[in-house]
Amino acid sequence: MEEQYEIAGMAEDGKALVEAALRLKPDVVVLDISMPLVNGIDATKEIQRALPETKVVILTMHRNAVYLRKALEAGASGYVLKSGAAEELLTAVGEVLRGRTYVSQDFGEEAGAAIARAGSKLTRSPVELTARQRQILQLVAEGRQNKEIAEILHVSVRTVEFHRSRLLSKLGAGSVADLTKFAIQEGLISAEPE
Repeated sequence: MEEQYEIAGMAEDGKALVEAALRLKPDVVVLDISMPLVNGIDATKEIQRALPETKVVILTMHRNAVYLRKALEAGASGYVLKSGAAEELLTAVGEVLRGRTYVSQDFGEEAGAAIARAGSKLTRSPVELTARQRQILQLVAEGRQNKEIAEILHVSVRTVEFHRSRLLSKLGAGSVADLTKFAIQEGLISAEPE
């Protein structure tokens, strides 16, 4: 008998996607790394924290072992490149539902190394940021101004300024460009144009 999959819905940003997942409690969530408001890595962490039985498959254009490792560390069970055939996404969904990890065939030997490194505590960033700091870092790196960030996160401008100042200090950054470089390293935003 052929397996059938139902698409529960789509979200325009990572925050809406996480809210939908928490409300619908699906077996599998398919998301991208590059999403506004909450990126796919952080969305995966939030979903896995609240719904550990829900599997996450990343569908992305990023053929970069760093993004792959970050996704797996966050709790993703699958990583499929958009350049792959639609059948590969269906294969990935089937595999993760069987409790396996699926990584796009385009990664070849890199996949095994990324999976091994994802399980290692040594690969974690030496600087631990709070969830709020990661949100603000992503939004700053996306080029958003303090007032806009405050509106998006429903906090005061002073709260955004406080977190932005703490980020500069904590990361030893001297500018928004430094924060952006760190956000790219951490997979919060992409250096590649969409």
